[in-house]
Amino acid sequence: MTTATKPTKKTDIETLCINTIRMLSLDAIQKANSGHPGLPLGMAPAAYVLWSKFLRHNPKNPKWFGRDRFLLSAGHGSMLIYSLLHLTGYDLSLDEIKNFRQLHSKTPGHPENILTPGVEITTGPLGQGFANGVGMAMAQAHLAARFNKPGHKLIDGFIYGIVSDGDLMEGISYEAASMAGHLKLGSLIYLYDDNRITIDGSTDLAFSEDVTKRFESCGWVVSTVEDGNDLKAIEAAIKAAQKIKEKPKLIRVKTIIGYGMPKQGTSKAHSDAPGTDAVKETKRNLGWPENKSFFVPKEALAHFRTAVKTGAKLEKDWNAAFKKYEKAHPALAAELSGRIARRLPEGWEAALPTFDGTDAKATRAYSGDVINAIAGTIPAMIGGSADLSPSNNTVIKDSADFQAGSYQNRNIHYGVREHAMGSTMNGMALFGGVIPFGGTFQTFSDYMRPAIRLAALSHIQVIYVFTHDSIGLGEDGPTHQSVEHLAALRAIPNLALIRPCDAHETREAWRAALKRTNAPTAFAFSRQKIALIDRKKFAKADGLHKGGYILAEATDKAGKKAEPKLILLATGSEVGLALEAREKLNAAGTPTRVVSMPCWEFFDEQSANYKETVLPAKVKARLAIEAGVSMGWTKYVGDAGDTLCVDKFGTSAPAEDVFRDYGFTVDNVIKLARKLL
Repeated sequence: MTTATKPTKKTDIETLCINTIRMLSLDAIQKANSGHPGLPLGMAPAAYVLWSKFLRHNPKNPKWFGRDRFLLSAGHGSMLIYSLLHLTGYDLSLDEIKNFRQLHSKTPGHPENILTPGVEITTGPLGQGFANGVGMAMAQAHLAARFNKPGHKLIDGFIYGIVSDGDLMEGISYEAASMAGHLKLGSLIYLYDDNRITIDGSTDLAFSEDVTKRFESCGWVVSTVEDGNDLKAIEAAIKAAQKIKEKPKLIRVKTIIGYGMPKQGTSKAHSDAPGTDAVKETKRNLGWPENKSFFVPKEALAHFRTAVKTGAKLEKDWNAAFKKYEKAHPALAAELSGRIARRLPEGWEAALPTFDGTDAKATRAYSGDVINAIAGTIPAMIGGSADLSPSNNTVIKDSADFQAGSYQNRNIHYGVREHAMGSTMNGMALFGGVIPFGGTFQTFSDYMRPAIRLAALSHIQVIYVFTHDSIGLGEDGPTHQSVEHLAALRAIPNLALIRPCDAHETREAWRAALKRTNAPTAFAFSRQKIALIDRKKFAKADGLHKGGYILAEATDKAGKKAEPKLILLATGSEVGLALEAREKLNAAGTPTRVVSMPCWEFFDEQSANYKETVLPAKVKARLAIEAGVSMGWTKYVGDAGDTLCVDKFGTSAPAEDVFRDYGFTVDNVIKLARKLL
């Protein structure tokens, strides 16, 4: 549908408020001598209408659960949201606006959810925010289906976003738009800053598709506002979008980038400080005092600050509605409160499987066992796979598929959309009330790396189930065999990568990830079967929570405990190999300790004393065994140590043949160990 009306005269207060947004943004960018003025100046009218007439929020409690969500996917236009947050009464002072892009300020160059009150998501890499919003809508739909009851509609709001040409060019936006349309996520309303300009110049240089037809083909409703300064048309378009319940909506707002600037409508208005003269000219063009910087008219501020009173009432009314709900549905209310607070249900750990007497299986299969053992106890868990559910073992067996009209279910089919899976999981976690997990082959973590990185930067609980973690994948060959991916994932700050060696460590890996509420966790699970380690004979698997632990101590020929002369460090499927080699080395008179190192990040967090007990400095002979690149292992084996790793691509053959060809045999481990001695 198309909404196109002639521009109508704006009231003085509306003009004043819109230009206050513009000039605060422009002054901050000029003072910082960097930034992106184009979007804030062009989209100020649309943002004003949304924030003043539609957005349900409480500036004094940015985390009020009943709020609508506003996402600035085009994060380069960050001064737009900072201006709105300051003006509407959030804890973001004018001094912080003046410190835009400066060290330790709350106004970084691109919005960060952990720094700025009122910023819902961390954005900047284009397309991510678009997909985050889809994830938020998925979480909202799921929670509404589970908790809303007749006469009690607690979870009922909209996910609003501002997206740009750049967002729509990124491939992830197509993945996420396709998902949103398929799932009929009616709470999504995106305002598209359709200014037809990118950094290089006109969008005609690289972007000539029919955006309306593209989104309509994905199941969206698309409308158009022909003039981005037409407040009545913008308001009408949003109202119309709100009435459509079973489709996501995209509103094309045709704007002039850098509106009011001397170089408005050109790529020169997109980014960088405009310069003192251009700032003055812009102010003249918009009827603003030329020599006043960071000027906020009292009338405009008073108008914006009505959001404080309105927001307080909205939250008060929601809390009153929740109390009525609590009386009518006490068990559901208690569950919802716990999920909002990110509390795990009492006694959930008792549901974790023990695996005593379990036959040898791949750790991916053990992971599936854990999921299904605890899913009934932790209803917040919701997840699936990028079209690999049977391989990743991510299916919750007592639930059905999450689909349009069946949002209460917990098995998500992401399709072959790894990148969108990663980013929508971020959105789900940021919305709250759910613990999202998603699976794919570890090699395809490459496709979702930007989303993983943002999850780590955003300090959110997302769980990645990466399976087929090495050359042990076998016949599918080097295109699918992970080699560099363990190192690549370990390189991401704040991400914990756990590579369990058996069923017991797999259980503990899930325990650790579920307790890690403010950071993402990635699992690296095997395709090939791995024998269960006898935990009565060797150390308990709870050592995983320290990242590295002594699994098997060194002994002399008689089998008595001895000071180690050699330490074998290993992860995952290679731990079993290390134990076999240790047995022969001990029997041959070389006291050998085996250290399981499932999570480097956890180990690095331990005290120096603990690390010394596991890896004593006096034992220089150390061999790391892992079916991945050797990068990073020097930190643990030292200059005098060595590695048995895979510093080249894999090959297509049965897994046991590949491992043997690449030197992962007991004889080769002993050979390398003796060289160290």
